[in-house]
Amino acid sequence: MQYRIEKDLLGEMQVPRDAYYGIHAARSAGNFPVSGMKAHPVLIRAMAQVKQAAALANISAGLLDREIGAAVAAAAAEVAAGGLADQFIVDPFQGGAGTSVNMNVNEVIANRSIEIIGGNKGDYHLVHPLKHVNLSQSTNDVFPTALRVAAIGMVLELSDSLAGLQTALQDKEAEFAGVLKLGRTEMQDAVPVTLGQEFSAYAEAVARDRWRLYKVEERLRQVNLGGTAVGTGLNADLNYIFNVIEELRMITGFGLARSENTVDLTQNADVFVEVSGLLKACAVNLAKIAGDLRLLSSGPLGGLAEINLPEAQAGSSIMPGKVNPVMTEMVTQVSYQVMGNDQVIAYAASAGQLELNAFLPLIAHNLLQSLEILNNAVNIFNIKCIRGIKADEARCRRWLEESHAFITALTPHLGYEPAANMVREAALKKKRLREVLLDSGLLTEEDLEEILTPGELTRPGVAGSRRLKKEG
Repeated sequence: MQYRIEKDLLGEMQVPRDAYYGIHAARSAGNFPVSGMKAHPVLIRAMAQVKQAAALANISAGLLDREIGAAVAAAAAEVAAGGLADQFIVDPFQGGAGTSVNMNVNEVIANRSIEIIGGNKGDYHLVHPLKHVNLSQSTNDVFPTALRVAAIGMVLELSDSLAGLQTALQDKEAEFAGVLKLGRTEMQDAVPVTLGQEFSAYAEAVARDRWRLYKVEERLRQVNLGGTAVGTGLNADLNYIFNVIEELRMITGFGLARSENTVDLTQNADVFVEVSGLLKACAVNLAKIAGDLRLLSSGPLGGLAEINLPEAQAGSSIMPGKVNPVMTEMVTQVSYQVMGNDQVIAYAASAGQLELNAFLPLIAHNLLQSLEILNNAVNIFNIKCIRGIKADEARCRRWLEESHAFITALTPHLGYEPAANMVREAALKKKRLREVLLDSGLLTEEDLEEILTPGELTRPGVAGSRRLKKEG
């Protein structure tokens, strides 16, 4: 491999001749070979969009030569579109509040800009990573702004995905509206419910998650770009400061605005804690839904088996024919990861000191991972699980008939003590409650058919109230 020699504050270093990154990224890669992962590509895209906006604003303010500025803007647009993705080599676990990522982006854009105007990579006399690409900026306003831009896009995407999941659950609510089944509280038999009502609760929970995330996007729109090192805007021209937000707004399509207090946004990361908290709430709901579906589909012969989940893959290397509820297990694991990420984000945000939070790279890594895996999990769950769920109506009816749960609906017709005696007799004689009731002569088959219907058992009021009125 051939190398070029680059210099920085600490001395000289060999950089691969064909590399678009430079000495700062190379030092970072050598200093922090921690996880084997790289900075999130959505963060890199957002960083490049910030660099593109900055170049255009610097040209407009007369701070940057038009040819150089145009090349920088063009190179940044290439990176924002996904170009040169393999050149972003720094680990997400790094010191420096994101300086390593910022310099990696600066160097890649600088070297691509040099190529655009006809030079050779590494000839920073033509386009310099700091003098030109980072002009009027600091890592401390670029990185938080880019994280907000990245998060906005991913939050909106997740909100859309949750809307799709909500629709799928509502479709199942309608499909299962007439499927009467045994309700359960504290894992014990409870009063009847319809399978559709259970799915309606899932749909409502997801709807709340969708709306909360859709609204929190507004909290991310204020940015500190133009605040430079500590939010005061030192070394940033006023024309640049007021133009750069408009340029970034046009590039991203998001309703961004410059914060009225850029010192606040430079040092405080609580908005990311807020977003992560809503992701955690969403994860909690998804884990609860997934857990319910695993339980309702358990068996198929030795469990509840009130629903059938779509079969995705063979489930065992030793037990032939076994099929596991893998989609619900995947969603549960993703949910736990998001909950864990939320705790890390809270710790990192609380560790900021004075004018800056040095742990923003950790916040970025965990927040963007949570958004990505949650969005992917929701879409897979929707398509490969929820849409294909089938009800086993016979199984639902069997558990209801074999339980004593529906006696609650008969209490107004029998009285509490007689009803309790019926339950005790059914348990002692190991008979179905329906059989004991009919043997008693207190209720007829017609009475039971009138009272024990989905419409009577699963809505407010006394089941079979018309019968009581007749008797009255």
